[in-house]
Amino acid sequence: MAKDIWVYIESREDGCRKASLEALTLGRSLADGLGEKLGALVLGAKTPEAIEQLKAYGADRVMALPETAAGGFTAESYGAAIAAGLGEAPRLLLLGNSSQGRELAPRLAARWDGGAVVDCTAIEAAAGKLIFTKPVYAGKAFVKQALSAQTIVASLRPNSVAALPAAGQGQEVSPAAPAEAPLHTVVKEILAQAGKRLELTEADIIVSGGRGMKGPENFPLLEELAAVLHGAVGASRAAVDAGWRDHSEQVGQTGKVVSPTLYIACGISGAIQHLAGMSSSKYIVAINTDAEANIFQVADYGIVGDLFQVVPALTAECRKIME
Repeated sequence: MAKDIWVYIESREDGCRKASLEALTLGRSLADGLGEKLGALVLGAKTPEAIEQLKAYGADRVMALPETAAGGFTAESYGAAIAAGLGEAPRLLLLGNSSQGRELAPRLAARWDGGAVVDCTAIEAAAGKLIFTKPVYAGKAFVKQALSAQTIVASLRPNSVAALPAAGQGQEVSPAAPAEAPLHTVVKEILAQAGKRLELTEADIIVSGGRGMKGPENFPLLEELAAVLHGAVGASRAAVDAGWRDHSEQVGQTGKVVSPTLYIACGISGAIQHLAGMSSSKYIVAINTDAEANIFQVADYGIVGDLFQVVPALTAECRKIME
């Protein structure tokens, strides 16, 4: 029978991605509840700091695999490397619900003849079984389900769990076998975005703008507020379709699904597609001139007023608090 829990870790030059550490924290809790070992697996030439970080966040075993022949991430090459490195299928493989996680989950589940559950907001161990909670119907409801498969691959929605240091054995282990698979895709070049903007899905605070911003020239208002709060800037589909903001900032059903602690919606009416991408935020603040806007139905705090007056005043007050 498949055993142990492993977490696939996405890393960067400055360490591990926050979403991966959140998955590792959840994995530690599940491993303790099931009486199993927790492993962390990372690919590529990573910094020693990343390896030490995995040990500090509760991994009993840390496996570092060399970069694949593809020269970067492809689901084909990374899926083969993970499967070959582990040797045998785990009871549970956890991933962050990033673009990589969503691509790898079904591929690995199929390889291991297991089950896949993506975009989980919670996973519990009860009576020796794993119970997965995930949103359905565009976030209008949540379903809990248990899978009969011996191996399950699951991705965790960012910000669903707080990443916390924990005690683990921290043993570095070697992969079971080198990954050798025919490649159909090779990464020739990676075009990174200029600057070091906070990743939207990992941001704890997001300030988003919609059609009510009236144009791209007004988004610096939101950028200033986000900078004061150490958050990120998002946008509705209407703002992105109008060419005001890049698609990488789009929040919603056809954009990114986010779960920050604080979501500030400025000039966003609250179409169901947008709500599907941010309704799981812990606190939602809505600023809109229309008191009947749908966004107020999900907001914890609502301000009926002109955002061009409210946002600068809010920024000024936040700056006083943050100083």
